Amino acid sequence: MPCWIRAWCSWVVYRGRPRLRLCGDVARNVSRRYDAGWKKIPPRLFLKMPDSKRVFLSAEWRDLVMLNYEVEPNLLSRYVPPRTALDSFKGRTYLSLVGFRFCRTKLLGRLPVPFHANFDEVNLRFYVRHKEGSEDRRGVVFIAEVVPRYAIAMTARLAYGENYKHLPMRHHIETHELSKTLEYEWQVGGQWCTLSAQTVGPPTRPQEGSLEQFITEHFWGYSTERAGSCIEYHVSHVPWQVWTSPAAGFEGKTSALYGNEFATVLQRRPDCAFVADGSPVIVFRGNRVQ
Repeated sequence: MPCWIRAWCSWVVYRGRPRLRLCGDVARNVSRRYDAGWKKIPPRLFLKMPDSKRVFLSAEWRDLVMLNYEVEPNLLSRYVPPRTALDSFKGRTYLSLVGFRFCRTKLLGRLPVPFHANFDEVNLRFYVRHKEGSEDRRGVVFIAEVVPRYAIAMTARLAYGENYKHLPMRHHIETHELSKTLEYEWQVGGQWCTLSAQTVGPPTRPQEGSLEQFITEHFWGYSTERAGSCIEYHVSHVPWQVWTSPAAGFEGKTSALYGNEFATVLQRRPDCAFVADGSPVIVFRGNRVQ
């Protein structure tokens, strides 16, 4: 692995200064960015701000294709993190396959990483709740997340314990007047899997109490560490506008990636499919749920 990728991952996880871990032009460039940006921030923000309020990364999530499948709760029960419970919509449990574009990604909200600012992600996920005091937090749990680069996958695994995989990926998005065609592809075992959708007309805000609102407005992430504890992190973004998609689906063989049970679900026609426009997002550092 190139030295600057190793340094990036170490810096993200341990929050050390990168200067001593880099070399050559990369070291000088990162050090200049670090000194120019972070010296302007009062030290008290680092000393007193709780981890849950510290920014891990900022980015834009764009062109989210969301295929949603009703499943039996027992399919997901062994993946539910401690201190959380399965969330449902009108008594129905959903699994979602989501593809989207990461754009303008910056670590800690300030530091763009060369060649890793813009990339695709496809994730398989479901929805949970966690009670924190009087607050009922609605969140997402990922079965697996696919990105195209090793450094991104390793950083996310170390920082949040997420099941990230790095695989060849590509996307195609075509806009014609008021219609849009979107495709996200990733390669598993030498074969390409395709997540696709088409939209017509302008996007609109999801109706109050709709399934689209339920799917898009989960603002927390949860994962299980190897030791068995639960990690919680906050994701902040404005409500998204959506298009319902009259033609959306998935094609491909994913047993090696998701297992036979989930692969079988994905061969069905989705019970609900839509595209979200996306927005800037902020992902905060994670905390263990006590």
